[in-house]
Amino acid sequence: MAITADHIRTTLADYLDQHSEAEAELAVVLGLLDDGDDLTSRKALPGHATAGAVLVGPDDRVLHILHNATGKWLLPGGHLEPADETLLQAAGRELAEETGIPPHVVTPHSQTPLHIDVHPIDANPDKGEPAHHHFDFRFLFRTAADIGELQTEEVSGATWRSIEEIRDSQLRCHIVAALLDTGTGVGTPLPVQGTSQRE
Repeated sequence: MAITADHIRTTLADYLDQHSEAEAELAVVLGLLDDGDDLTSRKALPGHATAGAVLVGPDDRVLHILHNATGKWLLPGGHLEPADETLLQAAGRELAEETGIPPHVVTPHSQTPLHIDVHPIDANPDKGEPAHHHFDFRFLFRTAADIGELQTEEVSGATWRSIEEIRDSQLRCHIVAALLDTGTGVGTPLPVQGTSQRE
């Protein structure tokens, strides 16, 4: 069964229960849900839901990918697909597709997003897409595995970066808090399988 508006609303409510300071920023998402907008469709304007993975690996480093379309280092993630049943599943699927890291070596931290980010996306005339927003539901995962075969149509590089290198201070704080809460970090290195690819 595809992701429903009720699932998005429940996931958002669970996140706001833990992060009430984000209510004002995420009011636009609730408003669109109240209006009946289908946030699972990439054609939904002025914005739609996406799913992202914050993958913490060996030595508490966070995986970043070099996104071909933007030329920027980003977290793995992307648009929802009809086969996705939950936002968490969508994040895990995107992670596996883009990085080649198989799902069985990745452990989700929680069913609740680590962070929900609202960010603008530039217009893409080639795809006939006007400027819009992504409502990115980001989930925390852990692994001891290394980067696999990249999805070269969308990704041209991958690297592990320290938490301190993450520019979004809110996301950075959420990662540190989650790792301390689980007792698996910060400062609790995982065994490394192979050598990390560095770009």
